[in-house]
Amino acid sequence: NEGFDVGSIGEAYDGFGHIEYGASKISAAQVVVNYLNEVGLAARGQVTGQVPGVLQRSVSIHASKVDIDEAYEVGRKAVEIAVNEGTGWMATILRAPGSSYEAVFDKVPLEKVANSVRYMPADWITKDGIDVTDDFIKYAKPLIGEEWPEIKLVNGLQRFARFNISFIEKRLPDYTPIMLRK
Repeated sequence: NEGFDVGSIGEAYDGFGHIEYGASKISAAQVVVNYLNEVGLAARGQVTGQVPGVLQRSVSIHASKVDIDEAYEVGRKAVEIAVNEGTGWMATILRAPGSSYEAVFDKVPLEKVANSVRYMPADWITKDGIDVTDDFIKYAKPLIGEEWPEIKLVNGLQRFARFNISFIEKRLPDYTPIMLRK
């Protein structure tokens, strides 16, 4: 903390008017970079901010195997819902009752979740507001899991799938982001 308010450059909002907290990491990094540049702190090369989450997304060897498997399954469930029931649904991951962890994949009507907010339970945050409680650790531990994913390497680098999409029939018009539409 250098005495400047990292939230002072404004907030980003979603389509319902809720603040998009996911954008705060970029805003905070930009505020810090701007401040360092303004006060003339010398840096070699271009000054950029390393935002939280970049390493997790770019080095999947540190990903939770449980998270990878559940992401695949909820995606599969979303496709199943879209094919069989059309639009208006969101795929969900629920925790089955019981002492052992088991994920259940289901769906919920969009009108029940659109324009709603679900907060982290207050009793999972310590009274000083800067840490999580043992109850949160107990909840999160099965999601983190005990296994690392098996990552295939080619010449010491992660191997990624390569898709040949030329065999896929185009079914939708070209997509233009809302902000660029005329």
